[in-house]
Amino acid sequence: MKLRKRMIWISILITSALFLLLVRLAEIQLFFTESFSKWNVNLIQESVKQRTEEVQISDGRGAFLDRNGKPLTISQKPAIVLFPFLKKQPWPIKDAADILNMSEMEINHKLERAKKPIILTKNEKGSISNMMLEKINKLKYPGIYGVYIEKTKKSRLASHTIGMTNQDPQLLRNKYPHKKELSISTKIGTFGLERTFDEFLLPEQDTKLLYHVDGLGNPLFGMDVKYTADANPFYPLQIKTTLNKEMQKSLEQILDDHHLKKGGAVLLDIEKSSVLGIASKPNLNMASQKTRQNYMLTPMYPGSVFKTVIATAAIETGLDHPSKTFNCNLNLYGKPGEDKGKLNLEEGFAQSCNYTFTSLAHQLMKKDDSIIEDTSRKLGLTEQVGWEGSLFHQDDFKQLYHEGTGAIWGDEHDKKVKKAIAQTAIGQKNVKLTPLEIANMMATIARGGEKKQVKVADQIEYKNGTLMASFKDQDLSGDTIDRYTAQRLQKLLRKVVTSRKGTGRRFRDLPFDVSGKSGTAETGKLTKDKKRLYHKWFAGYFPADKPKYALVVVDMDTPEGKAATNAIFYDIVKIVYKIEKNKT
Repeated sequence: MKLRKRMIWISILITSALFLLLVRLAEIQLFFTESFSKWNVNLIQESVKQRTEEVQISDGRGAFLDRNGKPLTISQKPAIVLFPFLKKQPWPIKDAADILNMSEMEINHKLERAKKPIILTKNEKGSISNMMLEKINKLKYPGIYGVYIEKTKKSRLASHTIGMTNQDPQLLRNKYPHKKELSISTKIGTFGLERTFDEFLLPEQDTKLLYHVDGLGNPLFGMDVKYTADANPFYPLQIKTTLNKEMQKSLEQILDDHHLKKGGAVLLDIEKSSVLGIASKPNLNMASQKTRQNYMLTPMYPGSVFKTVIATAAIETGLDHPSKTFNCNLNLYGKPGEDKGKLNLEEGFAQSCNYTFTSLAHQLMKKDDSIIEDTSRKLGLTEQVGWEGSLFHQDDFKQLYHEGTGAIWGDEHDKKVKKAIAQTAIGQKNVKLTPLEIANMMATIARGGEKKQVKVADQIEYKNGTLMASFKDQDLSGDTIDRYTAQRLQKLLRKVVTSRKGTGRRFRDLPFDVSGKSGTAETGKLTKDKKRLYHKWFAGYFPADKPKYALVVVDMDTPEGKAATNAIFYDIVKIVYKIEKNKT
């Protein structure tokens, strides 16, 4: 009796399992063939892929161009594609070998080992040429083709700012629930401009050569190889950035030459308020999340560069009289510790006298305890400065991904603490600004007080080069400094370089006259042998008399005396001059 009951239960379980299996098979083969699982996988497409050999010529994703229309993220290489089925029938191998400067034996050897299509971009004597492509295609034989293969550059310029793509099915479905036609293997922008402009860059259709095979890898429908491509002349779209490819490449090379480990540089076009070059260190490594940090958009201690703000407030409140001097034998707290003598504001700014600016800060705070942050706001230092506005259905589109925002005070109580005010005056305590904000401050001063948003993308273009959308110049909101204040600051910044004891005197022999301000900020970090680490800055613009470029360089977490900041700034100015001279 027990055995019979047990057999009944076993039968029920087996029947239930078979029923569930049938339901699952019905789901897969009948009901959800085009939207299976939470990823909405198209099972029909995936099944066809398993029986298809293909060579992708382009993934169909939009690309980034520099301001002159040169590609930044993709490259096109001439290539010869050989399909494996050629080894199973006679074909004009001798003609192909002559064209490619290869032996028949070498080609046969490659085909014998091939299980997938072979892509030749080089032969023994070098790269495949455009002429070779033309001659191969004139053979008009199925199975061998000359094509231009579009490759996404793994090592790309401005990588932290332009960003990268990756396969992220969850993000893809969350962002584009209505785009059911997108495969879960579609790459999506995960950070940088690739992410902010992702909606415009998504592929409509890729371009490839393909043929169907049986289980043994033989052509299923003869030797026909199909060419699939989107004939639409408008897509994929292209993002025309404001970057200058030559300047960007040179800037990155200079950072490498000086072995900058952490920090970077940002170069702006002052007139257009746009980024010409931008680079962050350490180099981007997709395997490490830490290397994705774009330090040019990250708030950090600015050190004495912040004295520009105190000088601005002093000028606006009439505390800049040339006869007024400060005892620069005292340190920031008013105690003996320096040996620079008595200096007025102009000399104190050039030599970066701490006591000058802590004294001014105390006087300013007695008049108005909001004056330091208000002045910072006038210079664009407490808000995101990257371009933002309306773009089609997006009312708050921002070009720059994860751009940080500067801050001045950490605690309102600090405004009543003398030491906190002193530290704030020299860009320490809780003062943190992004290099981009500081570069834009220099550009604002150079423009005579005109405060603008910074662009890194200029327009969105259709595939055929016609305009889809452009990003107009936009002012930053809020008050700004007047022309008189800007002119006084220009004089102070120039003195930093021309003064015999100025902290920027190294730049006097450059082909462009430079104006700027140095900065050294304590980080609170130590080396293994207990040496203090600093952020070393130089921020400025050039040519001084007719400003065209604003440049900021920062070497982060560097020991005293080992910073590469000045050498990098010097070399970037020189290379910009050389590039500009070669254009004329």
